[in-house]
Amino acid sequence: MAVKIRLKRMGKIRAPYYRIVVADSRTKRDGRVIEEIGKYHPKEDPSFIEVDSERALYWLGVGAQPSEPVAAILKVTGDWQKFTGEPAPPPMQVAEARRDKTDLFNEALKDSKHEPSAEAVTPRKPAKKPAEESAAPEAEVSASAADADPGSGSGSGSADGEGAAATGQTDPETAEAAATSESSAETDQTAG
Repeated sequence: MAVKIRLKRMGKIRAPYYRIVVADSRTKRDGRVIEEIGKYHPKEDPSFIEVDSERALYWLGVGAQPSEPVAAILKVTGDWQKFTGEPAPPPMQVAEARRDKTDLFNEALKDSKHEPSAEAVTPRKPAKKPAEESAAPEAEVSASAADADPGSGSGSGSADGEGAAATGQTDPETAEAAATSESSAETDQTAG
């Protein structure tokens, strides 16, 4: 039986990756294999190559013939030179290990003007109680009604509170005064 060391194609269209396999020369390209001895990902930068050197040297020793692409890969990894007794090639390029996203984020914060006051991950907000949820929409509705109708002349709010809301000022005393006058105006309207 004639044994070949060749590439078995896997992956998607335009995104191939290969397994370096030992197979009978009469089988299909992606058919049944005797043994998988490595991986090759040509689309990565630099290309990812992983070969089980011990098994590759074994199969070369028992007479398996590498295809041209596999012979080139074995020359890059140095396995072909070990088999033939030639001097070793220069070391392969290896991709840098990826850094954690939270580390990158925290480093970017340190590079900016301010040190991070907390971790990069935001804690979950506590759940609202049902009583607070029902009271909150009523306050929002009354506030939005007053904001939507500031120039109608109804006199429901104080002049200072409306002026602060219109100019975008956020003075706490002014906001409290406006809220109090709106709530008193609503009780007057509902009573009358």
